[in-house]
Amino acid sequence: MKLDMVGIIVKDMKASLAFYRALGFSFPDNAEKEAYVEVDQGGVRLSFNTEEMVTPLFGELEKPKGQRIELAFLCENVQELDRLYDNVIAKGYQGVREPWDAFWGQRYCILEDVDGNLISLFVPLE
Repeated sequence: MKLDMVGIIVKDMKASLAFYRALGFSFPDNAEKEAYVEVDQGGVRLSFNTEEMVTPLFGELEKPKGQRIELAFLCENVQELDRLYDNVIAKGYQGVREPWDAFWGQRYCILEDVDGNLISLFVPLE
């Protein structure tokens, strides 16, 4: 068994894709008009699914009750991590924790996407 895809249920596809574009993701033109969008992250797909699309599949959606999952993205270097964090914050998105050098040997920061999901950026420190 292998992890193949992580799906994110979104309230507003346009707003969600704008956040992930600020992180550097590329999406097809007019993707914000779709109910389902996916990108390949080097063997693991990340999908964005509107609430309207998944409600018939899952039944009634419950409101989230606290953070249960975090998506962590490996950056190329410390400068990229800091630049991405600053770019996202400058566009008005929510930071949870500014970049810091964590005791476990990584440069780390935590953001919150427009649906309240925790998004971490990290890079190993040398």
